[in-house]
Amino acid sequence: MILVVGSTGYLGGEITRRLRERNLPVRAFVRLSSDRAAVQNLVELGAEPVEGDLRDPESLRRAVRGATAVVSTATVTRSRQPGETLESTDQQGQANLITAAREAKVDHFVFVSFSRQIGGDDPLTRAKRENEERIRESGFGYTILRPSYFMEAWLGPHLGFDYLNRRATIYGDGSAPISWIALGDVAEFAVRSLTSRAALNQVLELGGPEALNPNQVLRLFEQTSGDQFDVRYLPVSALEAQRAAAKDSMEQAFASLMLAYAKGDAIPMQPTLARLPVALTSVEEYAKRVLTESPQPDHAERR
Repeated sequence: MILVVGSTGYLGGEITRRLRERNLPVRAFVRLSSDRAAVQNLVELGAEPVEGDLRDPESLRRAVRGATAVVSTATVTRSRQPGETLESTDQQGQANLITAAREAKVDHFVFVSFSRQIGGDDPLTRAKRENEERIRESGFGYTILRPSYFMEAWLGPHLGFDYLNRRATIYGDGSAPISWIALGDVAEFAVRSLTSRAALNQVLELGGPEALNPNQVLRLFEQTSGDQFDVRYLPVSALEAQRAAAKDSMEQAFASLMLAYAKGDAIPMQPTLARLPVALTSVEEYAKRVLTESPQPDHAERR
């Protein structure tokens, strides 16, 4: 039995789907407050839902009972509920899960972190790195996945790359290369980590097939769409001021992520692909897909 924590999120849901496609048994950890449609989708995939909360150690002990492996993608960065913080969930909650997995003698723990060049002195980075260390010291087999910037998030409307309306916000001057990675590719690495001894007790840095700077990405989207984008650049000085003025841990975390984006995150993938040969999605493929799926913008409105 494989316990997926974060199963109602985009990445956790995709991991669950791919595990079930391989007819592997999945227990999906969900919260009482989880979207009912998302939970129903997990049930239809053939996953066994179990309710709990990362902040509730007893619910975690129930969830891991009988599990041979745990995959954790959980974070409050996209699904924060009232009372949740990075400190309570991403940091202490994940620590609670690691403890429960160790006590249950789980064989393999797959933890989705982020690239070593991402983040800084902020609560999210501290949570990721501290729990990476806990996992390495826990005595069970592990795979720590460190993906670079997700295309679906950082090349999407929610974080300023609004291809729907042909507008883009770029952090920094756009000259530093980033190994943008597709969510589906991270899901595939997670699934293969559970079934390949080449991934056992490994920390794997993950990126896409090529490192492109944001200006190159912008030109690619313009060429693919046939439209010129309205572009706004946020200089590093503005990002540093934003981090200094952050009022809570979430604002601090995103300011650090934006600053790291401005500095770039190029990842050579040959060592990882030698272990786990996954066919990587290019930014061009992603651009063609989202622009084809999206309605055409109202050019009169843009003017």
